[in-house]
Amino acid sequence: MSKLGEVCRHVRSKNAGPFWVTVDLFFRNEELFRRYRDAPALGAELFERLYGADPKLVKRLPVDNLHVIKISFPRTKPQGWMGERDMHAGQQYVRLLDVEIG
Repeated sequence: MSKLGEVCRHVRSKNAGPFWVTVDLFFRNEELFRRYRDAPALGAELFERLYGADPKLVKRLPVDNLHVIKISFPRTKPQGWMGERDMHAGQQYVRLLDVEIG
């Protein structure tokens, strides 16, 4: 079983406005991108489990020519709420690195 952190050369997360987070998965090569582009392991249910996101609102956008998958999901609380620990969502990707994807 491969982990996401092993098949991607870079994984990052960032704000997509005050109510959304976007994760970018940069695959190491075209072969790996094609293999995992539509993998169910990277589905909306994963983001529900890891981040509490409503799976009906998770958006997945493959960018074929860059070998990247962009996944956006709504934050459970808006950016800057009183208990915020990652204001720019720059550390949210860490939970994904050990996800087994096949």
